[in-house]
Amino acid sequence: MIETLLANYEEAVAVILFGIGFVMLLFQRNLIKKLIGMNIMDTGTFLFLASMGYIHGRKAPIIVNGVTDPSAYINPVPAGLVLTGIVVSVSVTAIMLALTVRLYKRYHTLQLDDIYILSKHQTEDR
Repeated sequence: MIETLLANYEEAVAVILFGIGFVMLLFQRNLIKKLIGMNIMDTGTFLFLASMGYIHGRKAPIIVNGVTDPSAYINPVPAGLVLTGIVVSVSVTAIMLALTVRLYKRYHTLQLDDIYILSKHQTEDR
């Protein structure tokens, strides 16, 4: 068991990172901490995809010296997925930060429970 874990330490770290982010997303009530947890989850996912795409002893898929055998190269699809995921993650983070700033300006807090209570009071006053 330990030998398998040590041989696949990248995957183990990716699962641990995903778990840490997921727990933060579930149990934190602060919006910034939730956003950090989501980014930690993304990092774990990207690490897992990158580690699955790498095959020891193979090279990047750039034809050198006329070698066209596919078994000499790694699969470029996981790297493309990681790059695309990073772009999407940065975009989602930017939108979530903008929404968090708007919520803070309106309610003067980042705690979800307080925002929920204040929003209920505002809708009842109307």
